[in-house]
Amino acid sequence: MEQRSLFEQESELPLAERLRPRTLDEFVGQKHLLGEGKVLRKLIEGDKIGSMILWGPPGVGKTTLARIIANKTKAAFVNYSAVTSGIKEIKQVMAQADHNRIYGEKTILFVDEIHRFNKAQQDAFLPYVEKGSVILIGATTENPSFEVVGALLSRCKVFVLQQLKTEELCELLKHALTDERGFGNQKIVIDSSLIEAIANFANGDARNALSTLEMAVLNGDVSGDTITVTKETIEQCTSKKSLLYDKTGEEHYNLISALHKSMRNSDPDAAVYWLARMLEAGEDPIYIARRVTRFASEDVGLADPRALEISVAAYEACHLIGMPECSVHLTQAVVYMSLAPKSNALYAAYEKAKQDALTMLAEPVPLNIRNAPTKLMKELDYGKGYKYAHDYEEKLTSMQCLPDSLVGKEYYEPTEEGVEGRFKARLQAIKQWKEEHK
Repeated sequence: MEQRSLFEQESELPLAERLRPRTLDEFVGQKHLLGEGKVLRKLIEGDKIGSMILWGPPGVGKTTLARIIANKTKAAFVNYSAVTSGIKEIKQVMAQADHNRIYGEKTILFVDEIHRFNKAQQDAFLPYVEKGSVILIGATTENPSFEVVGALLSRCKVFVLQQLKTEELCELLKHALTDERGFGNQKIVIDSSLIEAIANFANGDARNALSTLEMAVLNGDVSGDTITVTKETIEQCTSKKSLLYDKTGEEHYNLISALHKSMRNSDPDAAVYWLARMLEAGEDPIYIARRVTRFASEDVGLADPRALEISVAAYEACHLIGMPECSVHLTQAVVYMSLAPKSNALYAAYEKAKQDALTMLAEPVPLNIRNAPTKLMKELDYGKGYKYAHDYEEKLTSMQCLPDSLVGKEYYEPTEEGVEGRFKARLQAIKQWKEEHK
């Protein structure tokens, strides 16, 4: 583990570093992995961890978790950075790990930002992980399926760490104000709504949240021994005057509802206004893009099939370039949805089918449309009577595809809005043909 210089005072460290959790009980978030009785907690407490990859966004505790493991384990713990080390250093560490293994001592190797290693560097770990010389713990913000070589990945368990929730960040910030390692020895006055605002601004990143709080306290209004953090201080520290938008509370849902209903009512001016309100308040553009994509099928559907293409393209654009540039892509999608013809026939079709699916779970798949990959299944009449539509001139058959109890049931009822009128005519022609060819 890294050793602190004798001349480095703890009080001079950043707040996020001073408050880094030392035990699992101090760790905030990741209850799905570290809650009582959860698998990773058991492995750490029992000092029985194997090679693993910790995958998650910045500021969720990957490095902290590795340090907690280091404090709990009886194995030699080596902290290693993919940014500053190469193959030569890897081989030196591996040689020492081999030596330790001869004398019965395990070595845990923590590799931060493992995705920064190239294939050759990652391959250098492989033989030592395979024979058990080292237990590898890799941390990455990137999808390990793409960034970690397959042979190495197959020998590691992947644990997915999630963004911290707003309430978890609020808990962390309040702890920082009372803990002696934070501001516990100072008198800090800050409204709970401002704590929540900082948590929202951090967008799931604990380090970001603590850094913002630290900056706000250092720039707070001093009166005697009291430091007061105001709304104006927070706005200056974040350069966002509309920061106090609650991304998880009522206003959040009010605004997305306003956007959705403005598009449904074919009002592009109102829709763009509500879009701007959310984006300028710090709303995640990906969240908005997801809602617009849902709208494309729920409220437009086959009245304009291109609506879904436009919304998905906007979603991809948000991923590629982010804010503020992607605001124009979202505007294009929102205006398109507002002006598109409207149909909720797809939404209604699924809701009706869902009711039957939930209440008729035992309905068997008709034998004629079951797959029959084995001799036994063919002998049991799986696939018997199946008609391959492409073998017929009309590309249609009268074959039954619904369970017997649902024959004749209609879920999709197309409107005549936009191009859905063409789908309606086509569906009517298909049904008429099937009726005539029963």
